[in-house]
Amino acid sequence: MDTYKPLRTAVATVFAVIVLAAIAGAGIDYFGLYNVAATHEHANVLYHFLHGVMRRSVSARADDIQVPDLDNPRQLDNGFVLFREHCLQCHGAPGVAPHAFAFGLRPMPPDLVSPAKDWPSSHLYWVIKYGIKMTAMPAWEHRLSEQDMWALTAFLKRLPTMSPADYRQWNMRLPPAGDASAATAPPPGKLGNARAGRHAVDEYLCATCHQIPGVAGADSTVGPPLAGIGRRKYIGGVLPNTPENMVRWLHDPQQVKPGSAMPNLRIREQDAADIAAFLYTLDQTSPQ
Repeated sequence: MDTYKPLRTAVATVFAVIVLAAIAGAGIDYFGLYNVAATHEHANVLYHFLHGVMRRSVSARADDIQVPDLDNPRQLDNGFVLFREHCLQCHGAPGVAPHAFAFGLRPMPPDLVSPAKDWPSSHLYWVIKYGIKMTAMPAWEHRLSEQDMWALTAFLKRLPTMSPADYRQWNMRLPPAGDASAATAPPPGKLGNARAGRHAVDEYLCATCHQIPGVAGADSTVGPPLAGIGRRKYIGGVLPNTPENMVRWLHDPQQVKPGSAMPNLRIREQDAADIAAFLYTLDQTSPQ
């Protein structure tokens, strides 16, 4: 009697299922069978699977974050202003609809009352800081300070108890926020951290215009390719290629060369220094 036959059968069955699943996945990919249009929501099973993956991923990374005191009135006021400037457009507010473009986003931006009620403060903060891939939820770590991100978290935790009348009262009491993304002039001649710069390149959407070695999807030809940028004599065709000038160019290209196709991305001073450091790693002969 073959005592190993049931085991071999089980292994063969599992192997066959894996092979068939791989073939089915390859077929769906090759023939474009899955509809990626934003007018079609994910299948229910897929939506709940992806949502569960997201929740567990956030939990695994946010559970140990130390939450500061979130009950300071001035902090809450700041959080309200930030919410109005950066969150209302997609998520709406008590008694206020999202902006028109948000109705076409898939997955749909959630009303934040339920997450604010159900999610721990550390999880909300993590999502604000790092964003969520392929959901249109941006990462704010390069545009808001730590203080601002915690202020926004504090305000979100108040949403479940806020009526439309409460929101209107806050809106009348507090003036519009100023431009929180504006940065001061960067210190000259200092390169930052190249590893942080590699991350900042993603956050400032550099790959949408430039070919960048080692960056997935960075194959656009809108702007010049960045491979070998350390060997080039000039930056933007006008500045001698030095670390100081690279930081200056990244910080405000329109001031250096008015009318340039390179827009002013309001890159913070530390991010400009970090991105410059990363760009010089793309060439072994970079200036020091």
